[in-house]
Amino acid sequence: MPQHKSPEKRMKTDKKRAARNNYVKRTIKTLSKQMHTSGTIEEKEKMLSQLYSQLDKAAKKGVIHKRTASRRKARLADIINKSKA
Repeated sequence: MPQHKSPEKRMKTDKKRAARNNYVKRTIKTLSKQMHTSGTIEEKEKMLSQLYSQLDKAAKKGVIHKRTASRRKARLADIINKSKA
C-alpha cells in the first residue's frame, strides 16, 4: 500500500477510471452481440448507428484507440452489407 497521500489519491482515480472503461467496453460488447443476433436488417442498421456512436465516444475518451474503433466499425459495416446481399 502507498505510504504517501499522492499515491493514495492516484489509486482512487485509477479505480474510478477503470470502472468507467469497463462499463464502456461492456456496453460496446453487448451492443455488438445484440446486433449479431438480431433478426431483421432494419434492426441491425438501427443498432449499427448506436454502436458507431458508442465506439466514437470510447475513442474520444481514450478507452479504446481511434484505429481500433475504426476497424470495428468497418467490420460491422461489412457484416451488414453481407447480410443485405
